[in-house]
Formats: sequence, structure tokens, C-alpha cells
Amino acid sequence: MRIGVNKEHAEGERRVALTPDAVARLAKSGHSVIVQGGCGSDAGYEDDAYADAGAEIGFGVGDIVGAADAMVKIGTPSEYEIGAMARNSAIIGVLDARRNRELLNHLAETGLTAFAMELVPRIARAQSMDVLSSQASLAGYKAVLTAADSIGKFFPMMMTAAGTIPPAQVLVLGAGVAGLQAIATAKRLGAAVSAFDVRAVVAEQVESLGATFIAPPAVDDAEAAGGYAREQTADENVAQQEFLAVHVAKSDVVITTAAIPGREAPLLVTSDMLSGMKPGSVVVDLAAETGGNVEATRAGQSVEFEGVTVHGPVNVPSSMPYHASSLYGRNVESLINLLTDEDGNFAIDFEDEVIDAICVTHDGEVRKTF
Repeated sequence: MRIGVNKEHAEGERRVALTPDAVARLAKSGHSVIVQGGCGSDAGYEDDAYADAGAEIGFGVGDIVGAADAMVKIGTPSEYEIGAMARNSAIIGVLDARRNRELLNHLAETGLTAFAMELVPRIARAQSMDVLSSQASLAGYKAVLTAADSIGKFFPMMMTAAGTIPPAQVLVLGAGVAGLQAIATAKRLGAAVSAFDVRAVVAEQVESLGATFIAPPAVDDAEAAGGYAREQTADENVAQQEFLAVHVAKSDVVITTAAIPGREAPLLVTSDMLSGMKPGSVVVDLAAETGGNVEATRAGQSVEFEGVTVHGPVNVPSSMPYHASSLYGRNVESLINLLTDEDGNFAIDFEDEVIDAICVTHDGEVRKTF
């Protein structure tokens, strides 16, 4: 199979869909790869490294797309890329399929087979393809570094001749992949960490990292299919916010990571709760791109709210493009191995639950509705 990789066109995107090491492994499996010159330079991967790995270097976006059996991307394809792709070729990327029906219709009309990486099911055999998890881990790590850099306090306890400085109090809301990485990173920096999640099953994971799991005295478990949190009722949201207000007020840093695939992020921290925090405290909202977990969040901005700094970073993995690209490339490589036979040709088997879950368009039709 001939695989194409272009430089990402989205503003601020520094990642690349395949790195030279992934190209080398794909070449050993019998695939050929053509990459756009400079496609990996923002992530620290130069053309010479791709050439050494066995890739062909091209420069015309349309030529690369038109020659590929499968186009691999980080995000959604551009209108130009879609138009240049051969009918019955494939596109692989994070397509935001749950919220982008217009794109799916367009891909189907042009006869493209599309695989949405964000739909990889959270099952054991698909872990190596799980883009959301690989990228969320990076986001959780970076969130803690952002908080530590802007808080104006030590994270660890410091014993000095001038007195003892207590550790920073860090509260992580949401203990999924990003939240667990945030907990682990904050603990490594010496903070006292507590965490909250509506899924009671994660308590053991939180405590295994040395953090304290906090939960209301009586709570119904809110785990949904696939290990994600379900959307909560209005009454549950009110009770949750009342419970969290006390813990938020005691925290020097709050990191929020709660997201529900395909839906707006749940509101966890209201303006009233922010008002109860100490001046100089810091909040990092990793759900900023889907509406935010914090009422004061502004996507892509850092704002001051009554003395509290609220960061609303977007596309956090792109701020660490070298390793983010490496992990993404491994995810894609695993998927391609699943999609192809021993001779490197497409062998799309819709009886396979992973392929069935992520293939959103095929043979001129939209296969998934959300």
C-alpha cells in the first residue's frame, strides 16, 4: 500500500502523522511512504531522516495525495486534499466524526473510505491504536507544568533555615488518562494531590499514584460504555458542584480534564467556586476546546478571575510535537497493520469490531450516525 503524509494545515498544529521510525517499520512490512518535504520539521523530524527511513520526499500536496492509497493525517483533511484524492482511496485521521456530519457527507460523496482515529474502542486489543489515550497522557503532563510555571509557589514541601514551606495543594478533576498523568506528574513535583471522578472504579488507580480520592458520602457510579463517564443529570451536577466547592477553595491548583466524547464538556467549576479560591491560585482547564469545565475558561487564552489565573489551552499535545507525533505514528502504524493483509493490501473486515467502529464512510455511504 502507498501511504501519503502531508504537512498539517491547521493553524498552530506542529505534529506530523508519521515519524521516520514509523515509516521504517511500515517499509519493512511492504508499504511505501511518500511524505511532503518539511512535513515533520516543526516536530523535529527533518527530510533526511525520512529519506533514510525509506520514504520518498515530494513537494506538491496534490501530487502526494493523488498518488496515495491511504492518506494519513493528524486532523481533518482540507478541501483541496479531499478533491485531489483518488476515488476509493482512504483517509485516516482524527476527523471529529461525532460532530462533523458535513465532512462525513462530503467524504462519502467523493468515494473515500474514512477512518476516524478518535473512535477507536477502548478494548485491550485496540490499546496500541488508541489516539485519545496517547495524546491525553501528554496533555495531563503538560497541564501540571503549566500550573507549576505560573503559580508563584513551590510545589514540594521545602524545609529551609527560614522556615518550612508546605506543599502545594493540587486538585485534579477527572481521573481518566489525562487526569491520571496529571496526578502522577504533580506527585513527582512534590505536591499534595487529591482527585475527583464520577466513576467510583477509578479510586484505586488514583490512590495507587499516591493521591487522595475524594467522593461525596453517597454517589451513584457514572461510568458509561467504553470506560468514559456518562452525562450527569441536573440534580447530580448541582450536588457535585456543592461538594467540590469546599475542595476547590482549599486548592492552590485545580486541573480539570472531564470530557464526554461528542458532547460539550460538563461544567465542574462555577464562577462562585473560583471566587472562593485564594488569590494567586491557578486553574488549568484541559476541556477548553469543547466548552470548558470551568465557567471562566476562554479557549486558547489565560484569563484572570478575581485573582485566580484560568488557563484554557487548546491542542495541548501539539506543544510537545516530537513525542506526540511519535506516539500518534505508532497508533497509526498499528491501525494500518490491522487494515492490511500479508501483501500490504487493504483487507477491510467489518466483522472486526475495531474496523467497524472507526470506519465512518465507505463505498459512497456514511456508515455511522451519532
